[in-house]
Amino acid sequence: MTSDLDCDLAIIGGGLAGGLIALAFAALRPEVRLLLVEQGARPGGNHIWSFFDGDVAPADRWLVDPLVAHRWPQGHAVRFPGHARDLATPYNSVSTVQLAVALERTLGDRLLTGTTVQKVGPQSVKLADHCTIRSSAVIDARGAGDLSALRCGWQKFVGHALRCDAPHGVERPVIMDATVDQIDGYRFIYLLPWDDRTIFIEDTYYSNTPDLDVATLDARIAAYAQAKGWQGQVVHREQGVLPVVHGGDFDRYWPKDDPVARAGVRAGLFQPMTGYSLPDAVRFARWLADQPLDGLPAATRAHAKAHWRRGGYYRLLGKMLFGAAVPDQRWRIFARFYRLRADLIQRFYAGRSSPTDRLRILCGRPPVPIRDAMRTLWNPPA
Repeated sequence: MTSDLDCDLAIIGGGLAGGLIALAFAALRPEVRLLLVEQGARPGGNHIWSFFDGDVAPADRWLVDPLVAHRWPQGHAVRFPGHARDLATPYNSVSTVQLAVALERTLGDRLLTGTTVQKVGPQSVKLADHCTIRSSAVIDARGAGDLSALRCGWQKFVGHALRCDAPHGVERPVIMDATVDQIDGYRFIYLLPWDDRTIFIEDTYYSNTPDLDVATLDARIAAYAQAKGWQGQVVHREQGVLPVVHGGDFDRYWPKDDPVARAGVRAGLFQPMTGYSLPDAVRFARWLADQPLDGLPAATRAHAKAHWRRGGYYRLLGKMLFGAAVPDQRWRIFARFYRLRADLIQRFYAGRSSPTDRLRILCGRPPVPIRDAMRTLWNPPA
């Protein structure tokens, strides 16, 4: 790039949150001159985002449905020691490729890739090549902010897509197969059958630390596949570490005097207990498209702080999980949860548990010792 640029809205970060904002504005406010700035060679990174049908409002499905690479209308399954269950809620997966193609087709030269940002301000963006983007509004969607302001456990994972030599026999997604050895906290295998011979196998942990030993998890995935009789070639790999927030200070995470609007994980817009961000990313993109461009920093911060307040119950559950449950017994919390009503489970994942849901999740015989639970509530884990 050799000259400065001008626009109405500069979106910094071409991941899920930034990409959905760009697509929402392109569809609903085409008069807004926007630029989407991504440092990678293509937007989206390397990730699969999945969601249940109930996670996204029917009126908003138009925004995400074109990005869905795989859909399972027959529902999904979970497996725990002594308990397995099929649930009827359809499941969907958005791929990086679908997101990238949609953004490239929709935005054209309004998508700037391979672009490193040096400094972000409320109405300008300084690029590493010394060019400047001048904009009426800027929104920062570059992933997590200062996580030291939050108390976190971690959901970490490595995933392989295996192209099998013969049909693998899995008909629906398995959201959690917790019949595996419990290592480094709550461990489960996540399975997505992309077609009759291709299956995505993810080794996932609810862990106290964000450390990710990729080689070890590669070997565990290979051992799991071998035990199932699946042989073939790995055609896709990904990995990630998501914060599972169980406390912290929102005003430290997003200081009041920060003049730049935020989106996505950088704004704290994710389900605290699961770390999943797609439902909130869709809701936020649709909300943002209805806002005036002036005043975005204050408006987006108020929106995110309201989300933080609503997430208090889920952070409470996170305190119980990481502070009261013995790491290799954490699976019992999820096994008990998956005996509850399917509609309650759906609202939980969408981050919209009703007051009755919240009581039902906590009542009955607790899966963690009462004394440990009470100690954790009064003294949150570090």
